[in-house]
Amino acid sequence: MGKKGKKEKKGRGAEKTAAKMEKKVSKRSRKEEEDLEALIAHFQTLDAKKTQVTETPCPPPSPRLNASLSAHPEKDELILFGGEYFNGQKTFMYNELYIYSIRKDTWTKVDIPGPPPRRCAHQAVVVPQGGGQLWVFGGEFASPDGEQFYHYKDLWVLHLATKTWEQIRSTGGPSGRSGHRMVAWKRQLILFGGFHESARDYIYYSDVYTFSLDTFQWSKLSPSGPGPTPRSGCLMAVTPQGSIAIYGGYSKQRVKKDVDKGTQHSDMFLLKPAEGGEGKWAWTRINPSGVKPTARSGFSVAVAPNHQILVFGGVCDEEEEESLEGSFFSDLYIYDAAKSRWFAAQLKGPKSEKKKRRRGKAEDPEGATEQETGGSSAPEPLEVIKEVVSEDGTVVTIKQVLTPSGLGVQPSPKADDSASEASSTGQEPCPRSNAMLAVKHGLLYVYGGMFEAGDRQVTLSDLYCLDLHKMEEWKTLVEMDPKSQEWLEESDSEEDSSSDEESADGEDEDQEDSAEEGADPQHPEVARGEQFEEYLSRTEQHWLKLARSHVGPEAKEKKVLKVAQAMAKSCFDDAVQDIAQARH
Repeated sequence: MGKKGKKEKKGRGAEKTAAKMEKKVSKRSRKEEEDLEALIAHFQTLDAKKTQVTETPCPPPSPRLNASLSAHPEKDELILFGGEYFNGQKTFMYNELYIYSIRKDTWTKVDIPGPPPRRCAHQAVVVPQGGGQLWVFGGEFASPDGEQFYHYKDLWVLHLATKTWEQIRSTGGPSGRSGHRMVAWKRQLILFGGFHESARDYIYYSDVYTFSLDTFQWSKLSPSGPGPTPRSGCLMAVTPQGSIAIYGGYSKQRVKKDVDKGTQHSDMFLLKPAEGGEGKWAWTRINPSGVKPTARSGFSVAVAPNHQILVFGGVCDEEEEESLEGSFFSDLYIYDAAKSRWFAAQLKGPKSEKKKRRRGKAEDPEGATEQETGGSSAPEPLEVIKEVVSEDGTVVTIKQVLTPSGLGVQPSPKADDSASEASSTGQEPCPRSNAMLAVKHGLLYVYGGMFEAGDRQVTLSDLYCLDLHKMEEWKTLVEMDPKSQEWLEESDSEEDSSSDEESADGEDEDQEDSAEEGADPQHPEVARGEQFEEYLSRTEQHWLKLARSHVGPEAKEKKVLKVAQAMAKSCFDDAVQDIAQARH
């Protein structure tokens, strides 16, 4: 009895400490958020100039990470919203909406009046009601210098049938946050975790909220049982049994003044409806068998048609007091909820081609002591080394670790036979974190994300797909050469820094004007006013596909090329002219 009482008091003490920390963070960050609210309001004023829906065929979106990629519930389309991009000196935030047509392999930029403010690290969930709805909650806005953050607590819905944005105002919802996770469960949205950060403080959450799609009301849950510790960026997915799986994530805590220690979580929980009435839930910690992902954060998650949960990429940070180094991944893991088992996805590779890969040393993941199909020892992970030469001659080395054990999405008795085959033909996504994932018609799509090369951050804009039924190889839909990534060295002059901040509003207004003409204002080619030939060479394949869809498959190649060049030239010239007029 005495021990139990002591334990309960300890639990209440922890709750009080968390409440005090949240109050402290809220007070210190209020001034920062007031400053950023003015900048956000300025961008919203620019957005208010849009009075009608416009759909403009365009090249693929500019590089970004921490956006959302969602499969349309009724059409063969993917929906990309928001995100961020950092060029070494300035952080760009987006609230653009792009539609990718899977059948046509084309992109369309959709401008809709009254969109949500610019943001990244939000959550977007698609539901089939009313012809399809995209629900967006939270996320963050970063100042151009990347030093201040505003965390949203707003809820929006995009009505896909009518192409209209609507802000849903309902009290009692989660506090402002980013890095949280949200899923659709029956006729509810369920939200878990996330974090809030100011210039000096931060707090991570482990709370759970539900939002009713019938009553439009928020409710905070109080599940019984020991649940996950506070974290962000975790796996959250609905299982075929109706539970909600939580895996991994990231959090940090202050160990001494100005020194934080990060934790890459690897535990797993199920949140289940409990007996005894509606609204009652319970946490259960589970320990699945099989080969679970190695320690990492920044991984991406999607759900396959057979309800298996996919985990792609991420980064394993090795932290020291004065430095932070990370190993990025492009491997794919699968969680089979029905069997409570993890698998390392094994691609068969093209049947006519087998490639040898150099073996490398890597730590064995927990539970990976045996093959999934038998009791023999698992082969060592394969380490693939890629080298990319940047414009200044710097050699960037990218390490990719492939675990040959495990099964694909659809295991077969012949899985072991394909274990020795290479997983791709050199067209697989490079290792990355914070990419966007979506599944449609049994195809897994991976877009964008980032990796680090020394002090540089390379932000990606490529697009790949993988047939989850065949599990053979990745297919490249949009290519990107990391060497072409713009990177501006950080200025040592405070004067230069302040002048950049003063000109930020004018630059963003220029970008907004050019966007109205269909050009992507965030593309470095347009922003710098480079020659049209350079712009066309980088986007040529996409304009050709767009032109071919307009003139028909029977048209001669010469005509298709002529139409493609005309479309690209018109788009480029309009954007450059608008930018020049706005600046003068």
